[in-house]
Amino acid sequence: MENVLAVLNLGDLAHAFSKMGMFPVFDLAYYIVSILYLKYEPGSVEVSRRSPVASWLCAMLYCFGSYILADIMLGSSPLDYFQHNSHILLASAVWYLIFYCPLNLFYKCVAFLPVKMVLVGLKEVVRVRKIAAGVHHAHHAYHHGFFIMVIVGYVKGSGVALMSNFEQLLRGVWRPETNEILSMSFPTKASLYGAILFTLQEAHWLPVSKSTLILVFTLFMATCKVVMTARHSHGSPFALIESWVCHLLFGSPLCGDEDNHHPPAAVPSSPLKTKEELSEGARKRKAKKAE
Repeated sequence: MENVLAVLNLGDLAHAFSKMGMFPVFDLAYYIVSILYLKYEPGSVEVSRRSPVASWLCAMLYCFGSYILADIMLGSSPLDYFQHNSHILLASAVWYLIFYCPLNLFYKCVAFLPVKMVLVGLKEVVRVRKIAAGVHHAHHAYHHGFFIMVIVGYVKGSGVALMSNFEQLLRGVWRPETNEILSMSFPTKASLYGAILFTLQEAHWLPVSKSTLILVFTLFMATCKVVMTARHSHGSPFALIESWVCHLLFGSPLCGDEDNHHPPAAVPSSPLKTKEELSEGARKRKAKKAE
């Protein structure tokens, strides 16, 4: 990989990219997309009108949930990240504009598909940096704790997805079936795979520099998310590989065979039968009235 980048003269680009600051441009895009997804959640607009404090807390979880959860896991205060006043104020400004801007102008602008595609791509830059930073932080705390590195990097990249049930409680919703561990979305899966790659690189088992890995993985994540956003897709590029691997290792059904492994859903009663039952019920009621 390094030789290929040397031939393409991209080594310096990878190094400069890895040193690029995320605040304010990339972080702003991250906050916009995160809170935009919050507004998509059922009932979030009603909560913002009924209880602005609860809505603001949910928005902060969407923006900083990964830091909070990672700090708890590493024994730090969950409020530690809230010392960064500029980040909190920027995220709060985005929250206010998305939920309370007159005529929904700000929301309409950032939800406009071409703009949203750019913002989604920028958000993935921040996600990859967070995964790399999480693995690096865990490496300093637990030098040989490779599983801890993977877990912390995974948590840093997954964000509020792993805290979704807790965030739902703040909005007065309880949907345990939406647990991200039970049904992982593409960003959550990619964060796990990215955490594994950065852990291998941190342990010097992957012959690639960190800056190169950051550049390559960022390009992959940004491309996938932009394409998925453009196509309004919620699928995963890993689906086919995961299906075969899980089938071989765990006996899980293949994607195409799921319908063959599970009994078909109960066929609903035909409209004719339903009408007959309704007619029978009507006749019985008439007979009782006649009596």
